[in-house]
Amino acid sequence: MENIKNLGDFRVFSDLSEDQLNKFQKKVEIREFKAGTTIFEEGDVGDSLYLLLDGEVEINQALTMQLSKGDYDTREKSIIRLSSDISPCFGEMSLLGNDDKRTAGVRAISDCKMAVIMKDDLFSICTENPELGYIVMRNVAAIVTDNLIKANQNVLKLTTAFSLILEK
Repeated sequence: MENIKNLGDFRVFSDLSEDQLNKFQKKVEIREFKAGTTIFEEGDVGDSLYLLLDGEVEINQALTMQLSKGDYDTREKSIIRLSSDISPCFGEMSLLGNDDKRTAGVRAISDCKMAVIMKDDLFSICTENPELGYIVMRNVAAIVTDNLIKANQNVLKLTTAFSLILEK
């Protein structure tokens, strides 16, 4: 097990003490991905949270659109690029949903090093330590809320652009 010095830099673990961070530290697994590797795909079972320690990833979603009866265009659209400089985490959406499915895909843009914590381990620690669990779940809820606000803003922009095109 490799020690992650900056675990507290990740938003999901912000406001935790060193002792509280150590509980997660013991459960984290380090994984490395080569540039171009798909880390997970949209629709995969979401059983873990990823912390980007080094490198850059791209989050993408399928643009499923019916072109004609039985014919679909399933190209992917890059939603955002994340760099380890900002200590991002991803996979949080599938932690909270009933479906446990990934809502987007992630691909390594550069060689990447990630810390991965399994959903069962995360929830076990939070259940055994209610104060710590409250903080982590509050942080996850804030991340999900911020992502939802951004998604709503993007839908509004797309709807507005589409309306303007139709008016012409």
